[in-house]
Amino acid sequence: MKTAANTIPRNSPCWCGSGKKYKKCHMGKGQRQVPLPETKPKGRQVIIKTEKQIEGIRKSSQLTKMLLDMVEERIGEGVTSNEIDGWVYRETLANGAIPAPLNYGHGQGRQRMPFPKSVCSSPNNVICHGIPNNHALQSGDIVNIDVTCDLDGYFGDASRMFIIGDVPDRTRELVEVTRECLELGIEQVYPSNTLGDIGHVIQQHAEKHGFSVVRDFAGHGVGVEFHEAPQVLHYGQPGTGVTIQENMIFTIEPMINMGSYECRVLGDGWTAVTVDGELSAQWEHTLLVTESGVEVLTA
Repeated sequence: MKTAANTIPRNSPCWCGSGKKYKKCHMGKGQRQVPLPETKPKGRQVIIKTEKQIEGIRKSSQLTKMLLDMVEERIGEGVTSNEIDGWVYRETLANGAIPAPLNYGHGQGRQRMPFPKSVCSSPNNVICHGIPNNHALQSGDIVNIDVTCDLDGYFGDASRMFIIGDVPDRTRELVEVTRECLELGIEQVYPSNTLGDIGHVIQQHAEKHGFSVVRDFAGHGVGVEFHEAPQVLHYGQPGTGVTIQENMIFTIEPMINMGSYECRVLGDGWTAVTVDGELSAQWEHTLLVTESGVEVLTA
């Protein structure tokens, strides 16, 4: 059982998005406090999942899918990412789970604050790990919403792109090609293939359309920890890297840029943006390697 020390710190931003500290907002007002993720040593070995673990990860992944379906029904012009964060926070807790991003990084020796929100919200030129705020979405925006549930200690991780109102044809193409990159990568997931085969088809497809593949962030093992081995690059050479095995579970989450693949991280220590200000898109699924292929757990 987690102790009170493992709940939202008094001086952290409140979960509701008010911008106030938790102690001056919802603390003591009957809102459930969310346990902080317990720090676990990061193993360097790929974790081959047991049947029990697979079933737990499958349930968590389906909850993640349900939450993204909810966002898809509600998102639109005038909605803020803080509102989205609140929807996901409340519905996650209502289903007996914990938002895995909330307070992620606590106790891990990082020289940055724990992630203060329940989702990552990455609009326009934000590549990933954007922190929700009170800026309203406008026609012409694109935004990635990244959700991860911790249900009974099992993690399911996925993200989707959303197009707000009218966007230029090239912007829509970026979003569509990025989704195609994910789908092509998934087709390469089966035993005896390699992670390099995944990265290669993604890179080839993105560059064929004049886009670039982000190098600084990658997919990852997931399931019994939020982030596990292996690292899943979205570029590379066929036949290289880790060999895919049955009962591995990992994400593929290509981040594709309209301009340069280079990025920089803002002063908050989390938000990664394109160096040239050009747009970026990302789609993500959690995948189980089966005996003959793949099961998309978050579909």
